Amino acid sequence: MMTISSQKPIGERIANELLMMLRSERKLTREVSLYDPIGTDKEGNEISLLDIVENPEMDIADRIALKGSIHQLYDNLDRLLSSREKEIICRRYGLGGQPAATQKEIAEKLGISRSYVSRIEKRALEKLRCGMDSWK
Repeated sequence: MMTISSQKPIGERIANELLMMLRSERKLTREVSLYDPIGTDKEGNEISLLDIVENPEMDIADRIALKGSIHQLYDNLDRLLSSREKEIICRRYGLGGQPAATQKEIAEKLGISRSYVSRIEKRALEKLRCGMDSWK
């Protein structure tokens, strides 16, 4: 191989340049534009990521429905869950004015294992889901 004084051989430099070019192209393939099409809606219209990310103003009917659902959720917390289930759900999701906590933090606070918190949370969420389904 030909070498230029005090530099790497030409073949090695070319290999490095090719490698850098391939790496930069790989990085570019991960970039996504908000305007790129990502699928179609029910009517066959093309939708972009921006269509999903946008947060249009909620209309009055949606606000009323949301308030009703929130009221029903709090009613179900009291009516369907045991005190321990309610405490775990409220701590986990930051309900009742307290900050949301991880399962590990809740487990440490209650002196139980994280997996037990997970099982209680799963059971409580299923009860709440059934209660919300029967409300609709």
